[in-house]
Amino acid sequence: MNAFLDFFNDPATAPRYAEGPPRFTPGFGDMQTMTAILMAERAGPEAEVLVLGAGGGLELAAFAALFPRWRFVAVDPAGPMLAQAREVMGEAAARARFVEGLIENAPAGPFAAGCCLLTLHFLESGERLETLRAVRRRLAPGAPFVAVHCSFPQAEPDRTTWLDRYEAFALVQGVDAQLAAKARAVTTSLPVLDPAEDEALLREAGFGDVNLFYAGFGWRGWVGYA
Repeated sequence: MNAFLDFFNDPATAPRYAEGPPRFTPGFGDMQTMTAILMAERAGPEAEVLVLGAGGGLELAAFAALFPRWRFVAVDPAGPMLAQAREVMGEAAARARFVEGLIENAPAGPFAAGCCLLTLHFLESGERLETLRAVRRRLAPGAPFVAVHCSFPQAEPDRTTWLDRYEAFALVQGVDAQLAAKARAVTTSLPVLDPAEDEALLREAGFGDVNLFYAGFGWRGWVGYA
């Protein structure tokens, strides 16, 4: 995680961040909309929402536009990325509290909903489980939690097949071949889990009624309830 944190703490990274997710994550915008809908099912139109890994602000801006009475606690360990989130949110940043740090630095809640998008794949299995448990403790009983991150079969030859598809999608989206290959190499170095393992971690952390709602090549998204 430390090497990746150094990357996100680089002031040059934050302004360019918004270019990446739509080009590497199939259905990125729709995935954000689905996340908001799943949280709103129980949180309602006026709620305080915990957003873990909120640096860059893309999901914050999307949620704020869809639900103008939501308030946010936005948590991220990279200061420059949080600064970018404030800028991306614009006037809606007044509805957010920005917390530089990890989930342990977030207030106790209880929150009406929570999410963690494109982040948990940076954490090893044990740290991921503890993070999920810490999120659950901060959610109101029955509150929805949405997690989306890299998750694909890890046994060969399936692992290589899914990495090929990840790279091919980026190329079709217009990503330079050298950059696409670099992104593939980075993904190869991540502690990515098999989807069954990811789902099992959510259940072990105490989330119930866990369901897959999104799959885009090497990405998966689940909703569960505290």
